[in-house]
Formats: sequence, structure tokens, C-alpha cells
Amino acid sequence: MRFLTIFFLVVLSSYSGSAQQYDSLSPIVFIYDASGSMWGQIDGRTKMEIAAEVLTNSINGLPDNQQIGLVAYGHRNKGDCRDVEFLVDVSEGTKPEFISELHAIKPLGMTPLAYAAALVIDRLSKSEAKATIILVTDGIESCDGNICEVVRKAKKEGIDFRLHIIGFGLVDEDTEPLKCAAMAGEGRYFPAKDALDLGAVLNEVTTATIDKPKSNASVYAVKNGKPIDAMVKAYDVVGKREPISVRTYRDTAFFYLPPSTYNFEASPLEGSDVKMVTVTDIESREDSLVHQEISFDGGKFGISILNNGDFWDAMVKVIDQNENVVASLRSYNAPKEVEVNPGTYKITIQALAMNGMDTYAEIENITIKAGGTTPVMFDFQTGTVHIDARVADRSIDSMVTLTEESSGKNVAGGRTYDRGKEFLLNPGMYKVKVTPLGDYKDRNAQTFTLEVKKAEKIMKTIHF
Repeated sequence: MRFLTIFFLVVLSSYSGSAQQYDSLSPIVFIYDASGSMWGQIDGRTKMEIAAEVLTNSINGLPDNQQIGLVAYGHRNKGDCRDVEFLVDVSEGTKPEFISELHAIKPLGMTPLAYAAALVIDRLSKSEAKATIILVTDGIESCDGNICEVVRKAKKEGIDFRLHIIGFGLVDEDTEPLKCAAMAGEGRYFPAKDALDLGAVLNEVTTATIDKPKSNASVYAVKNGKPIDAMVKAYDVVGKREPISVRTYRDTAFFYLPPSTYNFEASPLEGSDVKMVTVTDIESREDSLVHQEISFDGGKFGISILNNGDFWDAMVKVIDQNENVVASLRSYNAPKEVEVNPGTYKITIQALAMNGMDTYAEIENITIKAGGTTPVMFDFQTGTVHIDARVADRSIDSMVTLTEESSGKNVAGGRTYDRGKEFLLNPGMYKVKVTPLGDYKDRNAQTFTLEVKKAEKIMKTIHF
């Protein structure tokens, strides 16, 4: 398979308008791979068509004061590993000239990747200007060159450039030399499987130039031990600046974060069963690299809801930091497990079949890590009160209401019928009112106070 190669060489320049002074911009030199593999197809279109169209859009989207140049190889002689031509000069190139030359190129020959890169870097060295180089390839080197060694040697010689590489339709087996070269060139490797990917990557790399600070942060996203493509947004929790985004492309993504403390929100770009993951309190520094691996593997809560030490029935909700309920369950008097994305959560618990002021609980700031189980236990406390209303030696129907003494809140009530009524209550002081019903409804209600203690049972008989 041949290469489609695009290099952006970025050299500082300035532009002055009548009303505005523009920041210095770098001329861009595209080195275009016109080897025979460019006739290959993706989604029914040749790579040549796709590349020309996407590059044209990218050129048209550049600032008007952006200088551009074009280099091609493999377009004149079929078997020539030295077939490299500078088509548009960076100092004089215009958008119309660039687009015209680009569409006139017809793929034909070899892919002297390392040789073409060496020529571009040599010109850069002679110009004594820093630059960004971005390579896009659709295959492997066909002229026995070693692009990684070319880049390493240039860096050792002190040539100031940054290299990014885009793999256009490449299989993973072909990417290691390219990743090596990108890392040696203090840049990134980007995969692009189609026109949409190629356009998105070009938009990204044209902003990640040598003029930007060197990377001081990196992220790597995985699921089930394998890299996953994800979009990561870094939110500055101190300076409150606009979020900084980076895409992992199934690899380590390097980017620059002004020194501060950040929260990362990672959203998968593949795998519909994977949800956003939040990682908090990432500290960036100017002079060191902070790395964060983000796992989309779920972590588990091992939930045990008890009452006086025995498993109990309760409704449980797991809530994320955005107050979204990400999981809910009913315990049904047994231990339960629930899987969620790694992150920090709050758990709310509403106990069932008990009454009082302490039937609800919240547990905050519980951190879940990928692949692990975090135990969560809450033990409610209750005592039992049995109320029986009687006339002579038999039980009668009555209405019982219980009010928590200190708050005055009505916490429970019910009818005794002819067998009495049992209440499960949190420990505390209660006011109890018993009102006869039926044949004895003309008799006055009785009110009294009782104290409920943990695990104790009170038998209370009221005579009318």
C-alpha cells in the first residue's frame, strides 16, 4: 500500500491590515503523496478524489493571511524513489494556485516518505524558522526509508519543528513506524478512515502548531483493556476558562493545559453501551507532563441495606455529580450489586416498611474505580410497638396515630381492627392517640407518650 502524505510546514509570518494587527501565522506546505495507491477507493470514491476535496476545503478555511505551499512526490515517474517536486512556494503561494496545482496531480509512482520528509526538513533547517509538519499516509514506505530515524536525527540537530501524522485508511499493523515518528517529532498520530475523519483531523492539526506551547497533559481511554476513541473535555475549576478538548483516536492524546486544576469529561465516540466518564481534580503544571488513563469499564457498588443488622427492603438510587440518576434498584432484603461508570457518586436510600424520622439516608462522595467493587452499607435502626384497643377482655377496632414528639410530625397510623396493630418505628419519643371506632366510637380517644428503643418490642394495651 502506498502513502498519501501531507505535510504542513509552519514558519512565522505577520500580517498588518488597515484596521487590525493579526497574530503571526505560519505558512503551510502540503507535501502530497501521488503514489499509485491513491487510486484505491474508500466508500466508492478514490483516495485521490477524497484527499483533493478535503484538502481544498481545508485550504479555503484557512485565514486569508495564511501563506501556503505545496510539495508532491510520486507523480512524474513510476519507479523513481527521488521523484519529489516543490510545486507552490511558501513565500508566494496563494489559495487559487494551491488548489489548481493540487487538482492537477495524478497519482503514479513510488512513496519515498523518508526522503520527501528529509528534503522538507532540510529546507526548514536552511530557513532557520520553526515549523509544524503534518503527515497523512494511506500506506507504508516503499523506498526503504525510515521516517522515524529522519525525524530523530533532525531533532538531535536542533531543528525546531513539530510533526503530526494522519493515517488515512491504514490498518493498525502499519501504524507503529508512524507513531514512532510523530512521538519523535513532539506531535501526534491521528487515524482517519474516511473523508469525514480526514476533514475533522485536518481541522484539529492546523491549530496544533509549533506556535502553541508543548504538551503538558495526556489522556488514554480504554474499555475492556483495549483503546477506545473518545472526546475529552478539560474544565478549569479554578480559572473557569473555556473547556479545552482533545480526541484520543484510540491512542494517547497529548495537549496543553494552562497550569490549574481540571475536571475531565470523557465521552466515547464508539460503543453505544458506554456512557460519559468524569475524572476530577487533575492538576496541570507548566514544566511536567500529567497523564490520565480513563477507563470506560464499569465499577460496581456492593450495596447492603440493613435494619438492626439484618438485610432490609429499601429503594436505592445512584446519582452522579450532575444530579442525574444513573441507577436505581430495590434491595428486597438481600445484598445487591449495580454497575456504573467510574466516577464519584451520591447514593440515596429510602427504607420501606418502617416509620419515623430516620427512614431516609444519603451517602455522598463515593468514588468508583473501573473493574472494582466498592462496598456500601447502611444500617437503619428500629423498634416495634404493638397497640391493642380493648373493651373488657376483647379487642376492638380503633384508629391509631403516632406523632414524633420533638418535631410534631405525624409518622404513622392505622386501624387495629379486632387484633391490634404493630408499628415498626425508628428509636425516639412518640405521642400516640387511639380513637375507638364502630360500636364504641362514642367513647373518648386516649393519648399517651412512649419511647421506642432499638430492637426492643413494646406491647401496649388501651382499655376503653
